[in-house]
Amino acid sequence: MLRSLLFLFALGSSLSAFAAQPNVIVILADDLGWSDTTLYGQTTYYQTPNVERLAKRGMTFTRAYSASPLCSPTRSALLTGLSPARTGITVPNCHEPRVVLQATTGKKAPPDQKAIMPEPVTRLKTEYRTLAEKLKDAGYATAHFGKWHLGPEPYSPLQQGFDFDLPHHAGPGPAGSFVAPWKFANFKEKSPGEHIEDRMAAEAVTWIEQQKAKPFYLNYWMFSVHAPFDAKKANIETHRSRIDPKDAQRSPTYAAMIQSMDDAIGTLLDGLDRLKLADNTIIIFTADNGGNMYNEVDGTTPTSNRPLRGGKATMFEGGTRVPGVVVWPGIAQPGSRSDAIIQSEDYYPTLLEGLQSSHLAPRDEQSASPANKAANSSKTPSAKESPQLVSRSETATFDGHSILPALKGDALAGKAVFQYFPHNPGVPDWLPPAVSVHRDDWKLIRIFHGGEKSAHRHLLFNLREDLGEKNNLAAQKPELVAELDALIAGFLTDTKAVVPVPNPAFDPAKYRPELEGKQQPKGKAKAPAKSAAKGKDDGDPVLQGWKARDCQAAVKEGILRLTNIGSACFLGFSAGKHSGPTTAKFRIKAKPGSSHFEWLPGGAGSKEQRIDFTLKGGDWEEISVELPAKGPLGIVRLYLPMLDTPVEIDWIELKSKNGSKPTRTGF
Repeated sequence: MLRSLLFLFALGSSLSAFAAQPNVIVILADDLGWSDTTLYGQTTYYQTPNVERLAKRGMTFTRAYSASPLCSPTRSALLTGLSPARTGITVPNCHEPRVVLQATTGKKAPPDQKAIMPEPVTRLKTEYRTLAEKLKDAGYATAHFGKWHLGPEPYSPLQQGFDFDLPHHAGPGPAGSFVAPWKFANFKEKSPGEHIEDRMAAEAVTWIEQQKAKPFYLNYWMFSVHAPFDAKKANIETHRSRIDPKDAQRSPTYAAMIQSMDDAIGTLLDGLDRLKLADNTIIIFTADNGGNMYNEVDGTTPTSNRPLRGGKATMFEGGTRVPGVVVWPGIAQPGSRSDAIIQSEDYYPTLLEGLQSSHLAPRDEQSASPANKAANSSKTPSAKESPQLVSRSETATFDGHSILPALKGDALAGKAVFQYFPHNPGVPDWLPPAVSVHRDDWKLIRIFHGGEKSAHRHLLFNLREDLGEKNNLAAQKPELVAELDALIAGFLTDTKAVVPVPNPAFDPAKYRPELEGKQQPKGKAKAPAKSAAKGKDDGDPVLQGWKARDCQAAVKEGILRLTNIGSACFLGFSAGKHSGPTTAKFRIKAKPGSSHFEWLPGGAGSKEQRIDFTLKGGDWEEISVELPAKGPLGIVRLYLPMLDTPVEIDWIELKSKNGSKPTRTGF
């Protein structure tokens, strides 16, 4: 009560004054690449008229970056203004049952790796003061719609400052599919074939309409365009007729998914216009990481990030350069563009600086970090430098920086942004554990302990001249490497990052440097080490018809052992004799995690169906998954969570109710 009275006193006005406060909408697309919209002239296949409509109302950033090449780290950064290096959320594992709140140094790594990856956090701690909590305390109504992926209760949106959460789902993607029937616990479709984005956008507008007495902050965090890859059938067929087989972007399913994403943005804009709120609403539109270049849809990758190199889960531009639009009436000139470097962590301090001029009274605040201020010296005022903000020593610092000057048309010369990704998921264009810095035209990637005698190795690119990152200039410019690497060192120290350490078990004979940074043939696992001649690859008869993808497989004493597990690891099997409802069982030993079993009724290239499952982990367990197939199973795939430790499988069984003989594979 006392805190509330003090707050109102400091505000110097009644709650009715909040009606003049700008509303805030943050639209976060999932896995939407820089080349996936029409904003940057890189696509003719995808159609995004509502994204263009949004851009005409504000400023488009050509060099917007996500905090990470994967989703959960970026989500945490956007909400807290803190780098994943500081929070310890560096992989999208927040749906796992295991609760880990503090990152720790890793214990071991395979002998073909030079560095040991740290053990990451699995939840966004409630101790961090989120943007939602800040605005809620300032009188805003708050709501979260869509994907969360920062932890189930007690770490859900409802414990992180949001009054309302729909569909209150903790998983990594939509439950079951984008098109109804869905499998959310407490959120059901209203009609057959309903699309989740259509429904959520309509619900979001309804919620906005209910906020009449005070301003609102709405998170619209889309499930689009993340897997599973499905869309409205009519839209798929429309885009199928538009395919240019020579274009690297040629998946009609993905094009239809982007269409539904764009339609949802249109629904939000239509609602704001109808309610006459557009002139008093700030809108931020961005993505959590680059486009997916490792899954397969319609016989191709979901998208292409060309001319950028790499994609989701890589440290190259394709993994972290994302669309960015900020609509801010009275601040950002409509239809303008900026080449300023901005990042996910910047939005929180930017909103604080911009909103405080209209009586957003802070109770306590995170201030700009020392390393960030050093890298961005005197170019942009930080939240701490703003006279109305009050620091509190026990709170964490902002790692982001206000970009308000850029929104007003000024340059941000010398501004530096960092991405910390101490993992190597094995996708095309993968790198070993790394950290990067962007400043002006330059980008430096530090590969932890990737050089000789555990020294760091560096990649240096001039992005103005070499957007595709083909020419490593590190050897030609050692002084610039040292200068930028010093910024990285300061960033890691300031964020207290738990960093990779040298691997004492490293064996040079098993090291395969020629595989680093090179796209592997689609559907093939990384080649086994030369010294592992006894290992069985995915074509070996010992796997009895099963094939291993994005991992290495070997059988010993009747146990299938999978190592080097990437983010798209699965065991595939041709199950042509099985049809109708089928029970898939398997005995497995692995770490805790969540994944799915899928089947492709028409074989490779057909639309996949999937059922999720969760591993408790720790010891052997038997998993049973019911596949509600209505016809032939075609190809079945047992997907596994991306893990840094081996997975062991004893047997796999498929048993259909059509009377066919069960298929039981004991290795």
